[in-house]
Amino acid sequence: MAMVSVSSAALLPSSAFPTSCSFTSSKIPSLPFPIRALCFGRRRRDLLFPSFALKNQICEAVDSSEEKEKVEEEEEEEEEEEEGPNENETLLYSFTPLPLLLVAALPGAGTVRSLFVPFVELVKSWNLPDWLVHWGHPGNMAVVLFAMGGYGTYLGFRIRFSNDVEEKAKAKDLHPKLLAGMFFFFALGATGGITSLLTSDKPIFESPHAVTGLIGLALLTVQTLLPALFEGNPGLRNVHGILGSGIMTLFLVHAALGLQLGLSY
Repeated sequence: MAMVSVSSAALLPSSAFPTSCSFTSSKIPSLPFPIRALCFGRRRRDLLFPSFALKNQICEAVDSSEEKEKVEEEEEEEEEEEEGPNENETLLYSFTPLPLLLVAALPGAGTVRSLFVPFVELVKSWNLPDWLVHWGHPGNMAVVLFAMGGYGTYLGFRIRFSNDVEEKAKAKDLHPKLLAGMFFFFALGATGGITSLLTSDKPIFESPHAVTGLIGLALLTVQTLLPALFEGNPGLRNVHGILGSGIMTLFLVHAALGLQLGLSY
């Protein structure tokens, strides 16, 4: 009997046995395989797409916030550049007299040279001794500096510190005359120095001697104007005395630089 049942089971077709597809629940309808795959595939997409879209929105939000921060930083930098330095910042300024040596780079040197050319040609035509052309200007300026400038400075100190009324009166009369003459002859002597350089085919306004001379003449102009303000402001008398002493010291340096220039060629 056992052998017969086994053989009969082997001879039965496979369709006679129930499959898993034939046992369906009343809640889940039985669908063919392709349709079920399609339905389940749609459900997976519906579940995945919202999360994917949410990620994109988050990425876009982050990108837009970064761009806004960059734009705000650029605007703040532009505003700081327009406003200039901060009020709390400390700015340090310095001054150096060395750039004054670049006065020769100004176009005025060429203009002065062109104006002096006719006079220089006239001086050359006189056939003066070379030593006179070379050292005439330094000799004249030394006399003006030590005779007129030196004695005029001495009279200025006597005005301030002398107790003799008569001496003070004479000093007050002679002091401005001597220093006004020094100013005149220094300004006139500058033309002699330029002529001496041009007759020797040397550049002008390029040496420290020329720069100190121009500065000295400018300070002498200020010094000449100060006495007119003494009545309204007596304290300017001290400024006048200090500035006068400084000018004389500057012209002593000017004279030393001129001697060095004369010995250089």
